[in-house]
Formats: sequence, C-alpha cells, structure tokens
Amino acid sequence: MKREKKISSILWNVALPGFAQVLQKRYIVGFTFIFMEILINVFSGFNAAIRYSFLGEINKAIEVTNYQFLMFYPCLYMFALWDAYYEVDKGETPYIFLPFVFGAYFITVGLIYAEHIKVFGVVLGPVWLPMLSLLPGLLVGFLIRSIIIKITLNE
Repeated sequence: MKREKKISSILWNVALPGFAQVLQKRYIVGFTFIFMEILINVFSGFNAAIRYSFLGEINKAIEVTNYQFLMFYPCLYMFALWDAYYEVDKGETPYIFLPFVFGAYFITVGLIYAEHIKVFGVVLGPVWLPMLSLLPGLLVGFLIRSIIIKITLNE
C-alpha cells in the first residue's frame, strides 16, 4: 500500500506540483507549490513553449520563453516531487533525495543549453532537451546514492 502511495504522490505532482500535497491534506504547502508553479509558468511563457514544441515549432518555443523565470522551474518541480514522496516515505529510504536533486541539476543544465545543443542536427529547445536531461540526472543520482549506501554499509 505504501508503494502505491509513493507512486501516486509522484504522478499527481507530475500533473501539477502541489497536487499530491493537497491530497495529503498539507494545504499550505500544496497551494504554495501550485501558486509558484502558475507564477513561473505564466511569467516564463512555458505553456506557449510547450505548445510550440509539441507542434514542432522549436524556434517559436525559444522565442516565447523567458529563461530568467523558467530557470526556477526545474528545482521547484523536482522539489515538489521529492516533498510528496518523502511525506509518504517518512525518511525510510536513505539518500532518496539524490535522484531528485540530480534530476533538477541536469534539467537546469539542459535548459541552459536548450538553444545550442543539437541532437541528430535538430535543436530540441526549452522543452524537449530539459525533459531528455532528466533521465541521465536520475541515473547519476541513483548511482551516487548506491555508491554512498555501499560505502556506509562497509563502515
């Protein structure tokens, strides 16, 4: 049952940061995340960037994006995911914050280079490159977590 709650918390926050916290009856935290997400989303032009990216109009997505605001989004998003997960986990999983932290780092770096890196000759822009950057971020986070756990078990 606890595993289902962890997955549910993550998936609700994937839909919108703060949803899981509201479902956990942590209303102040949940509505704060929702407010911050909407604020960043509106001022960064992220919805328009998502729309243009899905339509394959990457240059328009780049044009409408305010990177100064959007740079806050990866950390808010990943912190909200971690917070919802941690509330269910209650700290039982050691160093579980590491995949979330490294996911946020890698997404941010992907956002920084979104206009410059080409994959198979195509610029992926402010939506696709950061999303693709999440996977290596999670892998690095889980790898570092497993190394730390092995080191601490050997002591």
